[in-house]
Amino acid sequence: MKRYENSVGVFVPELLMPNGNVDLSKWAVVACDQYTSQPEYWEETERIVGDAPSTLRLMLPEMYLDKPDEADRIARINARMDEYVKNGVLESIGKGFMLLRRSVAGNRRSGLVVALDLECYDYKKGSTTLIRATEGTIVERIPPRLRIRENAPLEMPHIIVLIDDPEKTVIEPLIDKADELRKAYDFELMQGGGHIEGWFINDEAAICKIIGALEALADPEKFKEAYGENQPSMLFAMGDGNHSFATAKAGWEKVKAGLDPEEVETHPARYALVEIENVHDDGIIFEPIHRVIFDINMSVDAAANWLSDRMARDNGSCEKHWYASREERDRLMENAAGEGRHLLAFCAEGGYGFFSVGCPSAQLEVGTLQNALDDMIKEKGIAIDYIHGEDVVYDLGMRPGNMGFTLPPMHKSALFRTVVFDGALPRKTFSMGEANEKRYYLECKRIK
Repeated sequence: MKRYENSVGVFVPELLMPNGNVDLSKWAVVACDQYTSQPEYWEETERIVGDAPSTLRLMLPEMYLDKPDEADRIARINARMDEYVKNGVLESIGKGFMLLRRSVAGNRRSGLVVALDLECYDYKKGSTTLIRATEGTIVERIPPRLRIRENAPLEMPHIIVLIDDPEKTVIEPLIDKADELRKAYDFELMQGGGHIEGWFINDEAAICKIIGALEALADPEKFKEAYGENQPSMLFAMGDGNHSFATAKAGWEKVKAGLDPEEVETHPARYALVEIENVHDDGIIFEPIHRVIFDINMSVDAAANWLSDRMARDNGSCEKHWYASREERDRLMENAAGEGRHLLAFCAEGGYGFFSVGCPSAQLEVGTLQNALDDMIKEKGIAIDYIHGEDVVYDLGMRPGNMGFTLPPMHKSALFRTVVFDGALPRKTFSMGEANEKRYYLECKRIK
């Protein structure tokens, strides 16, 4: 029997970490899919890092995807990965898990870095695999991300995967005894990212206990007890990084096609590095992901009317309301709230408004809005970005030619039940905190 063999797709990875001479405050950089409409953030990150070793040199901020110099940037990333390993900037700390505690914006949450078996995951609609997507995967988003991964010798996780562990049996007992573990890092993250601590777990008994606790959560009888039906167990749900995990899966399928059965079992690309967090962690807060559309090729009023007409067509009725002040808009929105009604706030140059959809066909407000925006993107050729924070929405949305949309939060307790019974949520339904609360790159793992 293989060491750590288990039924829940958990793999014990060999972790690579920067050597003791590396300044971790410059090494750790926020996830590549953040601040895509705020180039000043990445310019400041460049200034902070300078010539120091950094994960900034091992990733491509998504604001640079599909730009003319993309291929050159990716080639430099792959070369720098090789260089960091060859020159000892990155060193193996052995096989194990990384327990971590992150404090930011007054919240503290805990996580566990492990590797998950991509054979236990399928991002296709209707999937009932052990690991499941929480939003619909846009397959067109995979190829540009795959270009970064396909020749890379290493991966770094910004993927956060959630477990439904109300009794807190997996991660929390480890945190309670963190002082007994080997401290791997303890430092301040750049640009308002807060503080992070990490402890390396390589004790065989401890690892087996963790895996056992995860297997207990996935037990079919326990799953039936929790959800009331005989359904395939879902242990892991994507919290952050749906498309990054889907890209890892697509990359693995390409690699697997050229392997013999024995190689399939052991190839490092089969296992993707992620951080596991408990959805019941008090420090996890689901924030809504807002929308901004750019360079609208019509007047703001015409765009609002177009969206109103489209939502009326899809949902039976939609009323548009327009006000000079945000305060008046918010007050009248509160008065208009009613059971089953979706109220969708927007802003644009010159004013504030909301759409009132009386008989929505989607379960969530984000679904009602996104369906209309998808049609507008397709028919009018406009650009869209997904924004974590209302202040940024109002800053960008009030600029000439733009519109911003703010959405209500989804309660985190509904996540697993919704995915189990209804499948993936509408795209960009929720975010685990704002941009500066996202995962920062730290640990690495070989995938070649």
